[in-house]
Amino acid sequence: MTDSPAELLIKKLSAASKTLVLAESCTAGLVADLLAQVPGASSVLWGSFVCYTVAAKTAMLGVEADLVLRYGAVSRETACAMAQGALERSGADMAVSVTGLAGPQGDGSAVPVGTVWIGTMLRGEAAQASVFHYTGSRNGVRAAAAAAALGELIHRIP
Repeated sequence: MTDSPAELLIKKLSAASKTLVLAESCTAGLVADLLAQVPGASSVLWGSFVCYTVAAKTAMLGVEADLVLRYGAVSRETACAMAQGALERSGADMAVSVTGLAGPQGDGSAVPVGTVWIGTMLRGEAAQASVFHYTGSRNGVRAAAAAAALGELIHRIP
């Protein structure tokens, strides 16, 4: 039987003796939920910040409000700042952030619904971010983004 992405991630984190912190916006805790379904998650999951609004990203993660105003809530810069903020505020070894527009409406910016940025950061290294574009229902976009976040982490673990 093949491991699920969450199971594979937990195995890789355990083997590398690494812990993980999450910073979730549009997924609102779905990544944490996928991981928590796997026995042994508590050995690698430090915790999760659910930062749905810009105010929450600023208060909880220290993301600068002017950075969000300049680049947008759904941007490479915001995803990287979220990952960095989560890592700085935790005892974890690596972080993932998810920020996007799940729909059905946009946020008034030029960013299309279904756009998701996923940031990753290993302690001592620079944050990286990748963009994804999804179609479908709001919850379909959220589920796809959560799965992509697991994939990004699996590929980033040394």
